[in-house]
Amino acid sequence: MTIQCAVFIATSLDGFIAREDGSIDWLNEANQVVPPDEDCGYGQFMADVDVLVMGRNTFEQVLTFTPWPYGSTPVVVSRKGIELPASVPSSVSVSSERPAVLIERLSQQGVKKVYLDGGQTIQSFLAEGLVNSITVTTIPVLLGKGKPLFGKLSSDVKLKHKSTKAYPFGFVQSEYLVHRAV
Repeated sequence: MTIQCAVFIATSLDGFIAREDGSIDWLNEANQVVPPDEDCGYGQFMADVDVLVMGRNTFEQVLTFTPWPYGSTPVVVSRKGIELPASVPSSVSVSSERPAVLIERLSQQGVKKVYLDGGQTIQSFLAEGLVNSITVTTIPVLLGKGKPLFGKLSSDVKLKHKSTKAYPFGFVQSEYLVHRAV
């Protein structure tokens, strides 16, 4: 069985996922223009996600959300030295495994689709050639500086464009498949 690792994330037009201090105030502000019945495909995306893997910074941001946004979907925080607060659901665990080792373990547990969230986590899975698809929703704001979605790579990552959708409130969402060298 082949496990699918998918990215679904928003960035500023200049490619940042958060301000330098980790704040996503710009994203929260942008979301105010989204109609209440529109989730930009997130619900459909999450419908077949078996496990969400996120990094420490993303986890700390998610801890500020009320209510817990992932329901009973298992969440793995992929960083060493994280202590889980008592308030998080029992579906949350911590792993210090390398991405390939974690994916192998999840695959052996029957997991078919993993949602990757957080810049450093996405970058580490890309570096190990584990990402299958990337969906980026571009928010019409320039931050000038912040935490980039993509960092340095040891080699090019070739992508195949699958689709692009422009929303009437200014968001533009593009989906790419990661090209696998055979």
